[in-house]
Amino acid sequence: MKLADLPNIDFVNVNADEVEAALFESYTNITGRTLAKADPIRLFILFVADVIVKIQNNINNTGKMNLLKYSTGDYLDNLAALLGVKRIEAKAATTTIQATLSAERDVETIIPAGTRVSAGGDLYFATDEALTITVGATTGTVGATCLTIGTAGNDFQAGEISNIVDPVAFVAEMVNTTKSEGGSDVEKDDALRQRVFEAPEGFSCAGPAGAYAFFTKSLNSSIVDVSVSSPEPGDVLVVPLLSGGGIPETEFLQEVEEALSADDVRPLTDNLSVEAPTVVDYDITATYYIENGIDATTVQNNVSEAVSRFVEWEQSKLGRDVVPSRLIQYIMAVNGVKRVEVTSPTYTTVDTTEVAKAENISVTMGGGEDE
Repeated sequence: MKLADLPNIDFVNVNADEVEAALFESYTNITGRTLAKADPIRLFILFVADVIVKIQNNINNTGKMNLLKYSTGDYLDNLAALLGVKRIEAKAATTTIQATLSAERDVETIIPAGTRVSAGGDLYFATDEALTITVGATTGTVGATCLTIGTAGNDFQAGEISNIVDPVAFVAEMVNTTKSEGGSDVEKDDALRQRVFEAPEGFSCAGPAGAYAFFTKSLNSSIVDVSVSSPEPGDVLVVPLLSGGGIPETEFLQEVEEALSADDVRPLTDNLSVEAPTVVDYDITATYYIENGIDATTVQNNVSEAVSRFVEWEQSKLGRDVVPSRLIQYIMAVNGVKRVEVTSPTYTTVDTTEVAKAENISVTMGGGEDE
């Protein structure tokens, strides 16, 4: 059963026409009068009907806030608490910083915790703890966390965070050796709602596949999909996918593995491994033709957005096959497009540990045609 498959319900039948008709009928039955359209009493009854409809809508909304399918915001947080689920807070991106001395020293060099390094601008990463470079050594590594919470600190490649904001004597260079990742915003309602729906899976230790998926998604709101499989008896493979088709790097995978290996999560008999999804690259080559007389620039912009939505759809879930007919569907939905010719991609199956990502995109307008 899927949450979306639950039937839609209303606690109160909210129909303004029925409310008005009922009020007019009651007035006529009591007074014996039939009201003309301009009768002031008629206008007053319409006002009363409007108030009743608003009250009915409030009753409906109040009832729905007690149901997982409809609940939002603080109401959803309170529902989640019944199952021990809490909305995931925003997190800051992390990386590893390597510090290099200008020369060997005969005493230890200590780089204080909180020493800031920047990639430029107002975004800073601060070292998580004091780094001690021992006598005779010239380098050392330490974890660092972005001082701006959220996704802003993500995706700085190795070597891009290198501006020392807080100089330390004898330290010539500080630079990140891993891509920054792990930054995430506060969990959105849709993601929290789905986790609450899956929460009963977590009542067991993480033996069932659903339990491993639940515990993994609960670590970071940037994890949008998880594949759990058992390649061999006793072996468990967990593959997380990040929002926007992001591929987690080594440090992020280690954090997931450590969390899933906790004594109260992983069964002792499970040999757990956490790996990044395998990327299945595909190209998009297509030509579309528009109806004569249509504004070509508007159509071109809308087609570009449609292709972007297709790319996002493909990379937002593990194991999602590359389906060229869906690309055609996205483009044909644009007003003014007459037909589409897609050279690539071809239909490609994608395994549950893989994610399809577009590499080269070439979508061109072939010209205008009569209907």
